[in-house]
Amino acid sequence: MENGIQSAGGTLAEGRRLRLGVVGGGAGAFIGQIHARGARLSDRWQIVAGALSSRPDVAQSSGRAWGLDPARSYTDWREMARAEAARPDGIEAVAITVPNHLHYPVAMAFMEAGIDVISDKPLVNTLDEARGLIARQRETGLFFGVTYSFAAHAMVRQARQMVREGAIGRVTQIHVEYFQELALLPAEAAWSGTPWRQDPAKVGGAATTADIGTHAHHLAEFVSGLRMTQLRAEFHRLGADQPLEDTAFMTCRFEGGVPGTLLVSQAVAGASCALRLRISGSEGTLEWDQETPEYLDLRPFNAPHQRISRGHGAGMLSEAARFVHLPRGHPEALSDAWGNLYEEFAIAIEARRDGRALPEGRIACPGLAEGAAGVAFIQAAIRSNAEGGAWVPCLFET
Repeated sequence: MENGIQSAGGTLAEGRRLRLGVVGGGAGAFIGQIHARGARLSDRWQIVAGALSSRPDVAQSSGRAWGLDPARSYTDWREMARAEAARPDGIEAVAITVPNHLHYPVAMAFMEAGIDVISDKPLVNTLDEARGLIARQRETGLFFGVTYSFAAHAMVRQARQMVREGAIGRVTQIHVEYFQELALLPAEAAWSGTPWRQDPAKVGGAATTADIGTHAHHLAEFVSGLRMTQLRAEFHRLGADQPLEDTAFMTCRFEGGVPGTLLVSQAVAGASCALRLRISGSEGTLEWDQETPEYLDLRPFNAPHQRISRGHGAGMLSEAARFVHLPRGHPEALSDAWGNLYEEFAIAIEARRDGRALPEGRIACPGLAEGAAGVAFIQAAIRSNAEGGAWVPCLFET
């Protein structure tokens, strides 16, 4: 057993795609469609079942649009878990794309049925729920992936390896920001398809922090290799009237006392999907911008600026090179990152089911540990804001 994942008996037929089920995603729901496209793009999965909606008409119409057998278009995810576990050709993993408050019960139902899990972020709403999933995963040995999709961009993997290999020396500060403008719309328009995002009972007491803040938190930790240990946060409502924050400004400390900042807002006029990471060290700084994901900027100390572009050779390191699918000049973007992520999930699940141990460093897809860290981050930010911006520990503790 490695990283809590136990080997399972029986080998996969050579070249066979894994069977995937999806919970959520009906009626054109954005995140469900993104999961499905990523799985298909990876060429490692076949989507064969779904509980795409609790409404029978939507479940069936969405199932037809996805090419599902009507008998495997469910309206109840509990029924889906039971039925698919009993089938000889049942699903081997489930993708969970429902609102946050349902992540825990849905994941537990499929884990209890012996089915590997891929969940959207944030993992769950409470630390107790995160601990419950970790305990169940340890008992079952199932694989559990979390879809922090930005971590699967080739140039994010390039930055991560460069930091580990000392390209910028000792890390001295970390800054990450993620800005959007969605919350400037009237609330009924901003959240027309996902009104639950502003329901405290369904998102765990934070909106923007849980939605895009978790991406920023994970990206900073993933690339730097350092865990965030403390933060102090201020929440603001700067856009249309709504019950929860649309903006959060945080000062952070990472392992080794490394300082940093994390700024997120969905009320920045003119911002589309402005996720940007800067990691500075004793010998230089790395910068990556999600809106120009093909490029990574290296700014060495007292030396010319270098721009590394995604492609074959010419400075690309091994962990990034395996995610290069097209030559330079043929852009790859977020859809490709989702495909990369689902490829790594498939590799992990195939190895578990085939009884094979993966070589060290073969995959770096986020799992339960990263998901739980995100929950601890959200809860620490909520507490800090409630305490007037006090310093609060944010490491996940089992």
